[in-house]
Amino acid sequence: MSERSPNESPSAAEAPGGQEEAKAGDPEKVEEEEEEEEIDIDLSAPETERAALAIQGKFRRFQKQKKESGP
Repeated sequence: MSERSPNESPSAAEAPGGQEEAKAGDPEKVEEEEEEEEIDIDLSAPETERAALAIQGKFRRFQKQKKESGP
């Protein structure tokens, strides 16, 4: 797995929705792309823990804003 800074956007292969274009096209390509790539992430690594905390914090702020602005 390649290292990428948190501010760097994912490549087209990693971006969500990137497979949607392939599904709309040739059916043979869909079968080839359905094989999921196994991603090995060390869940006890310090950088993984920091990333998880950052994601959770942003999600909580989003939920709080959503609750405050909603009916």
